[in-house]
Amino acid sequence: MSGSKKIEKSDQEWREDLTREEYEVLRRKGTERAFSGELWDSKSDGVYRCRGCGQELFGSDAKFESGTGWPSFYEPIEPSMVDASPDNSLFMRRTEVVCSRCDSHLGHVFEDGPNPTGLRYCINSCALRLDSEASTSENS
Repeated sequence: MSGSKKIEKSDQEWREDLTREEYEVLRRKGTERAFSGELWDSKSDGVYRCRGCGQELFGSDAKFESGTGWPSFYEPIEPSMVDASPDNSLFMRRTEVVCSRCDSHLGHVFEDGPNPTGLRYCINSCALRLDSEASTSENS
């Protein structure tokens, strides 16, 4: 799906397509409570897709237990699947991660992850949908 056409929807369309919590996180850059999402401790194999547009984002093989209460990954399936930009809100210096296809807020990336990348993509569970039928090797 890399290089897919940008998805553009009106605010009303987003509100109709997402639950209240999904809308708050994906479109308003909110954060779900730690340990509250359905995927934070999932051990299932598959591909994690953007809840907003379905783009493949992370493979289960890159997921690890970070102890933070949110799904954490050390790399996306392909770097082009996510965009990163500085986020200096809430008096913190962080790097926001968004879906490159629909610009939905996913979470943040930090430089305290495991090898091989040293990165921790800390992603809101409600921003993701696990496709356990797919695998990263089939869809790359």
